[in-house]
Amino acid sequence: MKTLGETLKEARDRINLILRKVSAEVDIDQSLISKFEKNERKPTKEQLIRLADFYNLSHKDLIISWYSDKIAEDLKYTESTTEILKVAEEKINYYKTQNNGK
Repeated sequence: MKTLGETLKEARDRINLILRKVSAEVDIDQSLISKFEKNERKPTKEQLIRLADFYNLSHKDLIISWYSDKIAEDLKYTESTTEILKVAEEKINYYKTQNNGK
């Protein structure tokens, strides 16, 4: 299992580019990309999509990784994480049914 940062770093290493070149191509500050790769910062969804397009990575896979990293970070020191995630899933399904009725 990889973090979003590890995935982004591997993608950059795979095409053998330095941060400066990626930064120029995707119009994201080089220091920010470095922090994304080190898991010190999370990209915005817009930045994530630009990086996915540049690295030719799946939008869906990166967005799943992005959200799961955020959730894992929030819950890593919390007890009952499995129960919390189950209830959250139930709430999401409830909200979707409520929105479908509108």
